[in-house]
Amino acid sequence: MAKLVKKLEIKNKLGLHARAAALLVQTVNRFSAEVKIAKDGQVVDGRSILGVLTLAATRGSKIHVEADGEDAEEAMRALEKLVEKKFYESE
Repeated sequence: MAKLVKKLEIKNKLGLHARAAALLVQTVNRFSAEVKIAKDGQVVDGRSILGVLTLAATRGSKIHVEADGEDAEEAMRALEKLVEKKFYESE
């Protein structure tokens, strides 16, 4: 399976705050694929909540998601849905 790379825009009002970051990490942890998330040249492990929080991705920020491994496609789809659904936040 080839490495997948997508650019996603953070759309929820509060950006990648603690709850949203926790949901992102939980989603990544459902898969065996290696997931890296980058913003402004900073790259973090998608399984690290502290790493994800250090990206300080606010609403409108663009993050680059890279998934590599056996279930990379499924992991990418799940992450795209999570971001598109604004981390299931009401605002």
